[in-house]
Amino acid sequence: MSKYKLKTSKSIFKRFKITATGKLVRHRACRSHLLCKKTSQHKQKLRKVVVVKYVDVISLRPKII
Repeated sequence: MSKYKLKTSKSIFKRFKITATGKLVRHRACRSHLLCKKTSQHKQKLRKVVVVKYVDVISLRPKII
């Protein structure tokens, strides 16, 4: 086992949050600009957070913890 801890990737750390159960959560894309074209229902859906798929969690988790 290594004596030193790997640095956390700050860009990943800012984009993803870890829930109490250990899942990774992210915000949806397409919410920063050009919002006039999008309907209010579409923007409402973009507000919600999404649980990251397990396949992606495998590669992301070592970089966060």
